[in-house]
Amino acid sequence: MHLFLASLVAALLVFTDHAQAQLQIEITKGIDNPTPIAIVPFAWVGSGTSPDDVARIIDSDLARSGQFAPVSRRDMLSYPTTAAEIFFRDWRAIETDYVLIGRASPSGPGNISIDWELFDTVRQQQIAAGNVTGVAPELRMLAHRVADEIYEKLTGIPGAFATRLLYVSVTRNPGGKDFYRLTLADSDGARPIVLLESREPILAPSWSPDGDEVAYVSFETSRPAIYRQNLRTGAREQLTNFKGLNNSPVFSPDGNSMAMVLSKDGSPDIYLMNLTSKRLTRLTEHYAIDTEPTWMPDGKSLLFTSDRGGRPQIYRYELKTGAITRVTFEGRYNARARVAQDGRNVALVHQQGGAYHIAVFDLVTERLTVLTTTNLDESPSIAPNGSVVLYATKRGGKSILGAVAVDGGVSFNLPAREGDVQEPAWSPFMAH
Repeated sequence: MHLFLASLVAALLVFTDHAQAQLQIEITKGIDNPTPIAIVPFAWVGSGTSPDDVARIIDSDLARSGQFAPVSRRDMLSYPTTAAEIFFRDWRAIETDYVLIGRASPSGPGNISIDWELFDTVRQQQIAAGNVTGVAPELRMLAHRVADEIYEKLTGIPGAFATRLLYVSVTRNPGGKDFYRLTLADSDGARPIVLLESREPILAPSWSPDGDEVAYVSFETSRPAIYRQNLRTGAREQLTNFKGLNNSPVFSPDGNSMAMVLSKDGSPDIYLMNLTSKRLTRLTEHYAIDTEPTWMPDGKSLLFTSDRGGRPQIYRYELKTGAITRVTFEGRYNARARVAQDGRNVALVHQQGGAYHIAVFDLVTERLTVLTTTNLDESPSIAPNGSVVLYATKRGGKSILGAVAVDGGVSFNLPAREGDVQEPAWSPFMAH
């Protein structure tokens, strides 16, 4: 995890006291036979008590994946913290396949170290072990990193618990203007930090490929404008303020340019801005609406939404040749594409029977799979490991965030404690 996020937490602590920005986790569906695993309370090897419950955080992460069934602490027959203290019969007696133990301790001025060991109770042996170290304020993120390693060891898929979420939280004000807050939080919704607060709408947040910067649209000057903000320094730069639309900013995979939607020359089209020179290049030029660009991971092409065929569908733009080809054909409405890092799966909004669902389109097989059953789903964002799609939806008249596995096997909701949440964006993997 970037060290700058620790300083960001400290620097912006004054803005974190917004209960409505805090997300909750509600697991709605898991796989039929989740793997039973025991995450034993970690020992604290130091004075006083541990600043946080490391095992509880790991337990929650693995449970949220829907693929694991963590054992309740009250059902554990013992609480080992070293290999010598493990009696495998205790764990087989409660039908636990794996046991995770660990120890957290101070490690130099202001740092904390976590050692962990994972055991297979059937084979009666250690199958993995590791250590993570970081600054004390980032103990929660260190626990997420341990969960990532356990998840990858047992599933073969890199974990994405040690990542961050961007979203817009909205406090409705019946007597006046609503409050909009661009909010940064851990992947489980913990530790929300408000990056920007405004009485005017905030839209379309997105991440730079290294996770150091974010981009978004703000109406704070009474019309939409695109901004970029550095999370390390807090520095903020306005990139556009043209007449008409300024929308959908997305960093290129190399971080050197940004695709965006502008209508300054007529109808909404896709433009490319060089982030050093600020030079603009117009990519599409059509009387139809071209919007919602997203990059293919190799940076050689973009997907975008256009109604040039009469209804909104996904198209691909090749940067080298300027060639445009239609990608989606199934259904009358496909929009807001977001591409997984494998360059194969595309999350999008698909209309079916008058309802708007989240679907995944396979660019190789051209198969479209609808993942959600709610009716007003929008703004999909894919986890950096490609396993889960985060999106905005409605429940009981409120805007909440939902998440669903790309195979449809797992789903959970992330409503705010108060108010509405919308416009989610999942961070890339971040350097530790």
